[in-house]
Formats: sequence, structure tokens, C-alpha cells
Amino acid sequence: MRTLIWLLVPAAVACQPHASTAPEPRASTAAAADKSPPAAPSIAATAKVGTAPGHVGAGTPLTPAAGHELAAFAEGCFWGSENTFRHVKGVTATAVGYTGGHTDMPTYEDVSSHTTGHAETVLVEYDPKVVTYADLLHVFWDSHDPTTKDRQGPDIGSNYRSAIFTFSDAQAAAARASEADEQTRQTRPITTEIRPIGRFYKAEEYHQQYDEKSGVESCPLPVRAHDT
Repeated sequence: MRTLIWLLVPAAVACQPHASTAPEPRASTAAAADKSPPAAPSIAATAKVGTAPGHVGAGTPLTPAAGHELAAFAEGCFWGSENTFRHVKGVTATAVGYTGGHTDMPTYEDVSSHTTGHAETVLVEYDPKVVTYADLLHVFWDSHDPTTKDRQGPDIGSNYRSAIFTFSDAQAAAARASEADEQTRQTRPITTEIRPIGRFYKAEEYHQQYDEKSGVESCPLPVRAHDT
């Protein structure tokens, strides 16, 4: 079984920049051979990662480039989440936004009011010849705590919930299988929501690629401590 250690800051009602440590790649150990997770995908520089996955807009249809696929993950404050996925080799573009709720054209202030049903979400376009959906799921589980309902570290509210928004039946099946596997490594029940994606609303420009623009690793990221 693994321990999840949070790097915490004082409680906040919105994403707050602070120093953090990126999640370590998953590693197998002899003592936990029966529950050793798959190896994490390679980490790469972000220089060639785009900013318009699926030609993202304000609730408009999402269409990836030829040969590419889309994925969407909610795991708390989307600043740090986006930065995590932008460093995965095979990810070709990312953007942050809002989905999973009932309000059209939401603003950050709307979503932060906890009345829209939307979650802060990172939209990922990737090349499946380089990185698989299963690989992205591994990154998702390793970069947040999926057992804290409507909360990640100091960020509290339904907009910070853990969720996987799927683009196909195949993705939904893969996500549920991955969740079942991850549950064997957790001491508490996983609360992650898995559902088909609805309309995705791109967030305000100042939220996009926040960490790259600011040069600060923002939002709390958990550090996995693997038993040995």
C-alpha cells in the first residue's frame, strides 16, 4: 500500500501559486510486486506542446487533429494539473476549462461559486502512437488524491472534484478498469466521477498554461511514497 503526502499551504478558495513537487513516475518494488503499477509514461519538455486541443472553444464541438485523440481530467486546481500533462511525452496540446455542469458559458467566478456543477478540467490532445490513454490514466491517479471528495489539498468544493470525462465507450471502460486497479493501492474508497464529457468551455486566457507563463509550480501536488 502507498502513502500519499500532500504539500500544503494555508486554506484557500481559489487556485494559489506555491512551490510544489511533481509526482514521481510509478515504480515497482519487490515488496509490493503483487500491486506494482505500470511504469509511468516518459516526461518531456513542453516546448512543442500546443494550446488548442480539439480546436477548443466556448462549448463548441471538439475535434482533434488527424491521428490524435482527446482526454479530459479533473483533479483539483487546473493550473498544476495542466502543467503535469504538458510534460508527458506524446501530449500534443492542452487547455484548461470547465465541464461536467449545467451552466452555459460559465466564468471562473461562476464555477468558484459552487453553483454551476462544473469542474476545473484539463483537456488533453495526444498522439496514441506515442502515449496511450492508459498511460494518461496512470498520470491522473499519480498526480492527485482520488479519495478526497470535492477536495484537493486546501482547495474545497465540487469544482475541485476528481473526475474523468470520457470521449468514447472504450475510454469509459478503460477508465473504470484503471479505477478498479487503482483502488487496490488505496486505503480509502476512490470518489472519482467517470462520465461522458459534455460541453467543454475554455477558461479565461489568464488561466491557460499558467505555470509556464508565471514560472511558478502552482497548486498542491501530492507526492507518492511507495512502500519498499
